[in-house]
Amino acid sequence: MKVTFPHMGYMYVSLKGMLEYLDIEVVVPPPCSKRTLDLGMKHSPEFACLPLKLNIGNFIEARELGADTIMMAGGCGPCRFGYYAYVENEILKDLNIHYNLVVLEPPEKHIGELLGRIRKITGNRPWIKVIKALRFGYLKARAVDEVEQMSFQIRPRELVRGATDRALQEAVDEIERAKKPEEIPFALNRAREIMEAVPADMSRPVLKVALVGEIYTLLEPFSNVNIERHLGYLGVEVERSMMLSQWINDHLFMGLVKNVPSSERFKKVASPYLCHFVGGHGEETVGAAVWYARQGFDGAIQVLPFTCMPEIVAQSILPRVSGDTGLPVMTLIMDEHSGEAGMITRLEAFIDLLHKRKEQKEVLASW
Repeated sequence: MKVTFPHMGYMYVSLKGMLEYLDIEVVVPPPCSKRTLDLGMKHSPEFACLPLKLNIGNFIEARELGADTIMMAGGCGPCRFGYYAYVENEILKDLNIHYNLVVLEPPEKHIGELLGRIRKITGNRPWIKVIKALRFGYLKARAVDEVEQMSFQIRPRELVRGATDRALQEAVDEIERAKKPEEIPFALNRAREIMEAVPADMSRPVLKVALVGEIYTLLEPFSNVNIERHLGYLGVEVERSMMLSQWINDHLFMGLVKNVPSSERFKKVASPYLCHFVGGHGEETVGAAVWYARQGFDGAIQVLPFTCMPEIVAQSILPRVSGDTGLPVMTLIMDEHSGEAGMITRLEAFIDLLHKRKEQKEVLASW
């Protein structure tokens, strides 16, 4: 068995660590690229959203490297993602690319359901080792999330452009090289040291902008045209409303890990704007805008794939949230035609607006 999975940011570090801990061979697809997208576009329905097209490209490229089994999350509800794994598998069959498909549906009652679904890949390996592997993968996700969050703070204050990006990749590589749980603390300390060594002026004043929206376009830099990097270069400290370890704990571990950030804080403040589940992360997007406004952020950017229904619902509500809270919100819709130059132009205009707004507030406060 040679297991592969879709690319979504640094998720591969967590999944690769978990599976290799169980002595399962892993085939990590090449990072998402124009070739990945071209392959996906060629063989996917035109109306399908960007994540599905990139997933198809990932799986075709992984098969070229010898993968024979797909491991992918599932879901339910209005969001189409819940059946994408099955749609993608049928598309691959039509291309005469045959995979064993393992879909990890979120548990409904307790984490034991997740363990039962993972059994399709882990086979007869002892339960205690499977549980340790899950914990190992989660610890890697948390470690990577921590250094990513450090990069959000350092990038707008770096003294040498690109130094943060290089350090971040080096830090992530340190965490990836950890082969067992007891090696994680050392790897994380080393990763922190790498990030802290980036020459930066941490006293430099910067804008703070929240990134909210659909999980794939938030976490996968190819799908959002490296928005975090571009905002950092524009002197903006970003905070992403969703990190991988948070999603794992909320949706797969059912909140088993305590005292860590959760999307529940967003759902609690989404009312009265949106009082119920609309699929995907639509409710969290609305609540996150309210929450970040209360935290004093300068602005928010909603990122979503074209045709994403839950985020379209949230998009229609955000102008009211913005009007009530005073938080400027911009929406970026991503598809295969999204271009870097056009996005940078829109970001520059939005950031100029935020700077002027902040200056006006400071002038009024000084009177």
